[in-house]
Amino acid sequence: MTPKRQRLYIVIAALSLLSASAGLALYGLSDNLVFFYSPKDIAEQGIGPGQRFRLGGLVETGSVSHDEASPVIRFVVTDTAATLPVAYAGTPPALFREGQGVVAEGAIDAAGVFIADTLFAKHDENYMPKEVADALKEAGHWQHGAEAP
Repeated sequence: MTPKRQRLYIVIAALSLLSASAGLALYGLSDNLVFFYSPKDIAEQGIGPGQRFRLGGLVETGSVSHDEASPVIRFVVTDTAATLPVAYAGTPPALFREGQGVVAEGAIDAAGVFIADTLFAKHDENYMPKEVADALKEAGHWQHGAEAP
């Protein structure tokens, strides 16, 4: 075997190993990816029960309820085009309230309720996840600073 052919085989073997390792890394990370959706996206794409994702939007005014016998907080997330009921077992963030932006991570159950295991509220008046802000701008309900809706 000539040295030229030997180098070609080594390069092909190295590229094959690199491709295989990249494929395994992507496969291993695929279980940890959590996608972001607004209620409108969920309605359009028909996301099924059990699939983990992040839900973002506004907490609908008048929708927050808390049963004294249970630590579960129930509320509705909206992007003004669609709504999705949410249940969260735990203490909400200090800035969580009606009419404010929220991002919840979890999955939809068989009854169509989003069961959140993590809840994020905006941390100041200027923060809003880009996807939520884009959905609100698209719906014509974006308010930022002195801008009109």
